[in-house]
Amino acid sequence: MSYRIFLTGSGIAEAAREHLRNNNCVFETGDPKDTPEDLIRKLDGFRPHALIVRQGKISREVQAAAPDLKVICKHGVGTDNIDIEAATERGIPVLFTPNANYQSAAEHTVALLFALSRNVVSETTRIRGGLFDKKLYSGLELGGKTLGIVGYGKIARRFAELVAPLGMTILVYHPSGRAEYPPYLRRVGDPEELIREADVISLHCPLNAETREMINRETISRMKTGAMIINTARGELIREADLVEALGSGKLRGAALDVFAQEPPEMSGPLFQLDNVILSTHVAGMSDRSTLNMAMESAANVLAILNGQAVDPASVKNPGALED
Repeated sequence: MSYRIFLTGSGIAEAAREHLRNNNCVFETGDPKDTPEDLIRKLDGFRPHALIVRQGKISREVQAAAPDLKVICKHGVGTDNIDIEAATERGIPVLFTPNANYQSAAEHTVALLFALSRNVVSETTRIRGGLFDKKLYSGLELGGKTLGIVGYGKIARRFAELVAPLGMTILVYHPSGRAEYPPYLRRVGDPEELIREADVISLHCPLNAETREMINRETISRMKTGAMIINTARGELIREADLVEALGSGKLRGAALDVFAQEPPEMSGPLFQLDNVILSTHVAGMSDRSTLNMAMESAANVLAILNGQAVDPASVKNPGALED
């Protein structure tokens, strides 16, 4: 049987496309700028059996435009752009690729940590502007500082492993009690303890009703003066206006952001005028290896569901949809 696969946003790696072709699949690719209305129009004409999701909101209405839909797979780990409840109601499993990009995202977070503490970007900017003056430098040593990690999934665990040799005190707040914690970090039961003690806070939690805008004027007021924030999770975890205020006042030393409340963001806004902010374009999980891994894992997931084969339960967001 031939299957129709719709690839939203930027599509997937060529090796995965070839794998789909070799398994009797035809596919179409959307555009990163597709609105839900664009997706509805494209899906209505193509009638896909499966969606592999890069960018785009896969709302209830978008899913309804694909009456033959059997499976949705996120090319990555964040599924907040997919209406999982709507999919579950139709018995459509929603999968993701939990093993594909955690090393890349953890390494990127380490890169942001070093860039923040050692003023890498501002030093480059000064030199390129013709100013070579060591007296202006104020880098930090991370050894002896306290790192607070919010969330403890695969990315956060690998990040903690990479940072451990630096000699930082590592605190972790993770609501779930299922994880095992190595001796080089300390789990805290109250996020307030982490907020008060951390010199650097790194966000690795999912976006939900409890975590949305968890970094705001109130929580920032309880942080150390001179603390730094890293966000490689979801932009909506931070109330950006309050972050701008704290960075401008000197309450916070700096921030490194790979994600934004609106993507692409409005780059004329005040956040993008500050010289104590380091920015990247939601690429923490992207590398030469991870992009291929995510694509191949996504293709394997949708083919397994379409062919009635088993999938790794850890990759399914709504296991109830797989129950007969």
